Amino acid sequence: MQIHPHSEFNHSRDRREQGLQKLLDRLVKRIQRDELVRQTTNQLRESLQVDRVVLYYFYGQWQGQVTFESLSSQELSILGSTGPDNCFNDEYAALYLAGRVKAIADIELEPMESCHRDFLRTMQVRANLVVPILIPRGLWGLLVAHQCQAPHNWSLLDMEMMQTAAQTLATDDNILES
Repeated sequence: MQIHPHSEFNHSRDRREQGLQKLLDRLVKRIQRDELVRQTTNQLRESLQVDRVVLYYFYGQWQGQVTFESLSSQELSILGSTGPDNCFNDEYAALYLAGRVKAIADIELEPMESCHRDFLRTMQVRANLVVPILIPRGLWGLLVAHQCQAPHNWSLLDMEMMQTAAQTLATDDNILES
């Protein structure tokens, strides 16, 4: 049996406490980030009076998924959905990296790639408004408003509201560090 000096024991305990503190700090930041996104998507859905507002988060090179949603009805949930395979490519990414805001009043009348239209149909989207969330290291995600029941003409105020929300998310320390 080996007896460790008291200072080694204290050093080991200090490292465990530091590790636990780092873990707690990360959890608190994640909870704060998630609450900001939840509040933002809820406020946007209510203000825009639309069926759904989602956050599409990029976890890899143009690979992402819906990680948050605010819904007018639970049947409209697309939480966890990923984008259509090979439909979101470098060309679209470059547009959003440049700050593109895309408002589509009616997907049935809008000229677009068939894979994109088919994908939107599977999610019951009839109209959408997409705004990029840009952080210093690139495209973090997309903030997207969907009208599912009918076409929707997006106003300049709608677009500005979405851009302001995206900017708020893009400048939050908890998002910048994630």
